[in-house]
Amino acid sequence: MIVEASITGVIRTVLILIGILVVLRFLGQLMNAKRNMEEERELNKRSRQQQSERERVQRNFGRTQVNNRVDYQDGIEDVDFEEVE
Repeated sequence: MIVEASITGVIRTVLILIGILVVLRFLGQLMNAKRNMEEERELNKRSRQQQSERERVQRNFGRTQVNNRVDYQDGIEDVDFEEVE
């Protein structure tokens, strides 16, 4: 079977390849933009959390906080004295 290459067939093939490359490049840029937007959103979220933590620390500056929390491990209690009979 003999296949002849025609000018129109070659041009059509080149145009199809160029079209595929353009579409792939566009999709790559679209995905890159989406990733950048998500990173910016995460950065803004961290910044807001840091700002709220800074405001909370500034509000509580100079205050004393007492935590009444006792940790017991296996029923053992640490004491400062010893009973003598």
